[in-house]
Amino acid sequence: MYLTDEEKRILDGGEGAGKQKAMEMLYALGLTFDAEKLIPVKRAHVALSGQEGDTYWCELLVNGGATCAVPPTTNPYWDTNYLTKFFDVTKEELELADRTGDAYRRIGAKLTYHCAPGVCSNVPFFGEHVAFSESSATPYVNGALGARSNRESSVSALAAAVIGKTPYYGFHIDENRYGDFAVDVEADLESCYDWGILGHCLGKIAGNRIPVLRFKKPVRPTQEDFLYFGAEAATSGAVAMYHMVGITPEAPTIEAAFGGRKVPSAECVLTNKDLKDREDMLTPATGKINLVMLGCPHYTYNQLLDVERLLAGRHICNETAFWILAESGAVELAERSHLRQRLELLGVRMVGDTCIDEPCWKSFEGALGVTDSPKCAYYRERRGQPFAIRRLSECIDAAVKGRLD
Repeated sequence: MYLTDEEKRILDGGEGAGKQKAMEMLYALGLTFDAEKLIPVKRAHVALSGQEGDTYWCELLVNGGATCAVPPTTNPYWDTNYLTKFFDVTKEELELADRTGDAYRRIGAKLTYHCAPGVCSNVPFFGEHVAFSESSATPYVNGALGARSNRESSVSALAAAVIGKTPYYGFHIDENRYGDFAVDVEADLESCYDWGILGHCLGKIAGNRIPVLRFKKPVRPTQEDFLYFGAEAATSGAVAMYHMVGITPEAPTIEAAFGGRKVPSAECVLTNKDLKDREDMLTPATGKINLVMLGCPHYTYNQLLDVERLLAGRHICNETAFWILAESGAVELAERSHLRQRLELLGVRMVGDTCIDEPCWKSFEGALGVTDSPKCAYYRERRGQPFAIRRLSECIDAAVKGRLD
């Protein structure tokens, strides 16, 4: 891999141990994927997890004198000031959270604490080369926006932010962005939940291939639709790039989506039955519930309004907690508009700057939870809480009754 004289000097430690470690990471990544060089980036997003490995890496760089050439936006860990009013955590868990915030603050990150930066806080333009980690963020910026990012880890994305460059391979190169297979979609898609289930179906089929979707019925996906589709395709599979014919920017035609190559026959047709079968497979649990958790990816303000509309003045069961995790700007807007206060009177709480995969939620483990996100269920079940997956209206009905029938 070609390195400039400046890049060689950084790799040799000429600008300090922290930048040297970051360059070593990028150099190793480039060699692994046969990158010919490094290219500049002006945006990055780091999926910090609030867990020891990510925090250690950031501390290693910043304690070695590194700061970010490109200040990255960041994923959330959890709002320690607010959530410790409700939940017990250990001293060690709280200290790790404090270390995480401190390390990313010192290295010069933008502490947005939001897992969907392409929606509001860090929106790249068409064709821009960026370095984004976070499994729901990468397919969004590649597919919906037409920006260019590989599926970075939090470690490589932070290294790219420190150096201001990323290896030139994968989705940064035109020919690697063309579709691998075609899918015909006949299903009705009426909400972001439906788009998420479609993504979950497709991820199982795609693996890490690039799907090209052709819709038999007119569709006009929203920000939330794109976001949930990509998040679930990256949960059941490893989809980091997709095309929707006539919708996404690199697929004005199906021929363009395949880069002028022969358009293949559809590998599969996804129908309402396919989505229902996938939903049934994901949602077998019934019975008493102790938690409804929404916001993976983070809820937008429009989704908060949907919760109020569907709740229609009903109160949440006293034995069921109802938590919405939202982008902090949406929480602030809900506060200003008194939406937050109205929902709290009905038993619904919301919090910004927080992920579902954090120790503050451990008191719910062992009992049944409900969510509208297969991604949320995937992460929470790894921590010991079974989840049923339902569309938003059914999540709310269950919360009011305190059980799933």
